[in-house]
Amino acid sequence: MDYALRLGRRALGTTAENPNVGCVIVRDSRLVGVGWTQPGGRPHAETEALKMAGEAARGATAYVTLEPCAHHGRTGPCAEALVNAGIARVVTATEDPDPRVSGGGHAILERAGVVFQSGLGAEEARRDMAGFLTRIRKNRPQVILKMAFSADNMIAAAPGKRTAISGAEAKSYVHMRRAQCNAILVGLGTVRADDPELTCRLPGLRNRSPQPFVMSRHGNLPPASHLARRGAEVLRGSVQQVLADLGLRGINRLMVEGGARVARSFLEAGLVDEFHLIRSSVTLGPDGVDGLAGLPLDQALQPFILLEQEKLGTDLLTVYEARH
Repeated sequence: MDYALRLGRRALGTTAENPNVGCVIVRDSRLVGVGWTQPGGRPHAETEALKMAGEAARGATAYVTLEPCAHHGRTGPCAEALVNAGIARVVTATEDPDPRVSGGGHAILERAGVVFQSGLGAEEARRDMAGFLTRIRKNRPQVILKMAFSADNMIAAAPGKRTAISGAEAKSYVHMRRAQCNAILVGLGTVRADDPELTCRLPGLRNRSPQPFVMSRHGNLPPASHLARRGAEVLRGSVQQVLADLGLRGINRLMVEGGARVARSFLEAGLVDEFHLIRSSVTLGPDGVDGLAGLPLDQALQPFILLEQEKLGTDLLTVYEARH
């Protein structure tokens, strides 16, 4: 199951409205098939693993990070594909909350006499597929807020002044996280001050840049900005309205990269699921732009629990998750 989870993570941000699932098939203690959800959401992980396993799937055990689908879409149900291939046992990490599945995949296996077990690696699967699970349960994407703060909690040396805060390692981390998201959002003020590209510029992953959006109640994109040339869409309305709109578009994972007012609006609305905070040792001083537009950081962090912390060169990354 650990291997299946790792395979599923390969598909983060690439599966459109579908979950990023991993599947491993084992027969007689020998690995015979592996698969993960392919770009665009199809083929599914089970289909890919069965294709590799071929006849070796008969009598084998399949480890799948999510309950196999039970509905007919562009392809048949994965639960039926496992049955038809002769899989004898299925181990899943968690049940699929999609109303079209929600226990139906397990029921297909049970009716066919396939032994199944669920719950192995459930917490890891929940985190890995939080985008899909959040959209199904809450009708909105998972929101991952990323902010880079100076040592004195500033994001710029002065209003409208583009300021480099974090180092090369932290920037590589951010680009990897972008590659794992379907969409990315900033406020119009950030576009005017920084003219960001919001792309993934890691070698080999440049085609995995998330779809860009800009949040603004009134203004429009500067025509010559990078995001205007990328075709970024301006979203109007409240944070709740914006997220509902993106949820209807099938977006599972949304990365929010600021600025300060946008970050504060998401935090105060209680709509940040993960907060990735990069802290620099640089001090910008009293003329700097406050990172959360006046919202004290310790207050903003109260609804979160600490997940992990690591050094990125000279910067410190701390990842927080909203309390369930």
